[in-house]
Amino acid sequence: MSYTYEYPRPAVTVDCVVFGLDEGDLKVLLIQRGAEPFAGKWALPGGFVQMEESLEEAARRELEEEAGIRPSHLEQLYTFGAPGRDPRGRVITVAYFVLVKLSDYRPRASSDAREAAWFSVWDTPKLAFDHADVLTTALQRLKGKVRYQPIGFELLPPKFTLTQLQRLYETVLERQLDKRNFRKKILAMDLLEELDEVEQDVSHRAARLYRFDHRKYKQLEKAGFNFEL
Repeated sequence: MSYTYEYPRPAVTVDCVVFGLDEGDLKVLLIQRGAEPFAGKWALPGGFVQMEESLEEAARRELEEEAGIRPSHLEQLYTFGAPGRDPRGRVITVAYFVLVKLSDYRPRASSDAREAAWFSVWDTPKLAFDHADVLTTALQRLKGKVRYQPIGFELLPPKFTLTQLQRLYETVLERQLDKRNFRKKILAMDLLEELDEVEQDVSHRAARLYRFDHRKYKQLEKAGFNFEL
């Protein structure tokens, strides 16, 4: 039996803040809108939630449709519901926080997006809707969470050097870290697997490659291990 509400009700959208790391620069994925409102303006990928799907399903669908991305790390960030945030009417959006290995994705626009591209988080164009606020909130979440959960490894290639790992943290936290102390702390956690491989095709002395041991971390986490950098 269907039921018709007798009062106006808001629509629901999802918006996704997709971060990637590129040579020491933290990037965010933006799409250029192809339809009004804000046609031609840059925005976060997202769209309306369909009646038969969950919020996360909607977020994953929009990422695939608008930018060709299928993320492994996607988590709910915050709900934005200020009246007037969307000129189409009363629209509440649930934002998602996404981390990807940038090298795995070459953005391709589809659906109602004219273009999809990576921008430095420190140099983005003026964004549609309240997406500048959404991006700021996501960046604050990343800065805080990267210190107490190993989510930063989602931004690195599967095999990385200790220098790349340190550069990741320095980029996200926007400050320099002492090399000796950083390496001592991260290696003491015993979560990195040292590989019998070194960097290839580099002009300097090739550094040792490492891999993050996800299985070991999960085991330690269940035992109460606290990841903190």
